[in-house]
Amino acid sequence: MNLLRALATVSGMTLLSRILGFVRDFVIARAFGAGLATDAFFVAFKLPNLLRRMFAEGAFSQAFVPILGEYKNSRSSDETQTLINHVATLLTLALFVVTLIGVIGAPWLVWLSAPGFAENADKFALTVSLTRITFPYILFMSLVALAGGILNSWSRFALPAFTPVLLNLSFIGMALFAVPYFDPPVLALAWSVFIGGALQLAIQIPALRRIGRLPRIGIDWRAAWADPGVRRITRLMLPALVGVSVSQISLLINTVFASFLKTGSVSWLYYADRLMEFPSGLLGAALGTILLPSLARCHSQKADDEYSRLLDWGLRLTLLLAAPAALALGILAIPLIATLFFHGAFDAQDVLQTRQALVGYSVGLTGLILVKVLAPGFYARQNVRTPVKIALISLAATQAMNLAFVPWIGHAGLALSIGLAACLNAGMLYRGLRRDGIYHPLAGWGIFVGKLVIAMALMGVALWWAAGPAENWLHLGLTARVMQLCLLVALGGGTYFATLWLLGFRLRDFTRRTTA
Repeated sequence: MNLLRALATVSGMTLLSRILGFVRDFVIARAFGAGLATDAFFVAFKLPNLLRRMFAEGAFSQAFVPILGEYKNSRSSDETQTLINHVATLLTLALFVVTLIGVIGAPWLVWLSAPGFAENADKFALTVSLTRITFPYILFMSLVALAGGILNSWSRFALPAFTPVLLNLSFIGMALFAVPYFDPPVLALAWSVFIGGALQLAIQIPALRRIGRLPRIGIDWRAAWADPGVRRITRLMLPALVGVSVSQISLLINTVFASFLKTGSVSWLYYADRLMEFPSGLLGAALGTILLPSLARCHSQKADDEYSRLLDWGLRLTLLLAAPAALALGILAIPLIATLFFHGAFDAQDVLQTRQALVGYSVGLTGLILVKVLAPGFYARQNVRTPVKIALISLAATQAMNLAFVPWIGHAGLALSIGLAACLNAGMLYRGLRRDGIYHPLAGWGIFVGKLVIAMALMGVALWWAAGPAENWLHLGLTARVMQLCLLVALGGGTYFATLWLLGFRLRDFTRRTTA
């Protein structure tokens, strides 16, 4: 299997999803702006979305995929299918209970996640109603994560990467056509979450049937729990829940902080986070998706040298693409925000406030993506203790920085804390891989980094000069903003990659093959 081609496939699907995500945010910003209704919805959506990232895409996937890969490579087909069936049975039961608790306990969940909302009875009540509609999303998406883990283990990367497109289409359709039929109108956004989750689950079923791995959910949960493979997944999942979810826990705590700041703070952080997630998902999530099954396969085959080479390949690609993306995100904050969101109810003040949060996030973008490459280096070996310890240290550091930064720079301090803590997390994970002898850097890293620095410096100067004063972007029409932003992106990308080409970089140097 050509890993670079697989990465391009996953990134391409992710790019489509991100583009539609920006269309979705454009539609939401134009219709609702940044105020009480959007603050309430973003908090309500954050709760199930947080659980999705923690349980489904986080702890569950990191625990399930390595064990599934072991069964696929060393056990019979029947044993592998039995493991899938038992995991699906227990997961469905647990998710049903969690969803029921979430719907019933929505008032307590909202109070815990956004206690500042309690000062406004209408805002609190609206958030509770929205939470009850969106909470079943965790049920749908956890089962989607199960399906995605199976498909990725069989090297079927495209469909799992495509499924988020359906959520964005649901948002866009409901925001454009269903808003007039709801009172208050923001309820349309909540129902789009429910519909989008159901669609994402439904599209997985034919693909699982084609590879003969459609889970059969039973009612004998005792037999499922007695499965040794299920017990191993559970033992890995519980500590992994902490290790892979630090950034999500930090975001939830940030929401608590932001709920006490001025109205709009939650929304400004949300829009900045959406921009930051574009390169993060395009590269970090894609690399993590294809690396984890490949690393797990190398570990089961005791191919330690290949394991190290895969990590080296992932780290080089990360720095090659993430570092310039972080620099460009900080320099082009105003052009990006003004072009995508400066419409309708989203005013100039919202642009400037969102810019502050985005610059804070951009500081840690490279670290955030590196974590998604480095953490699988531990989880593929079924080692959860080291990442958990590092994650807890990073979480404590985040809150210490929040206390220092928020009184100084407000909501932007919350974003900066997340970014700096991600860099700390990545640094400690890298140190752990080197200390344990898991990763041995290949030759040429010094020259590689030096060339990247030169290319980034030239790109940064070009973008800073061409972007011009930030105020100009607030007075341009939409068409002019779009055209100028496209030119800036082309200029930045062209300068960076042309410089790398002149310095000797070639695409074939990053081609990587592994057994399917």
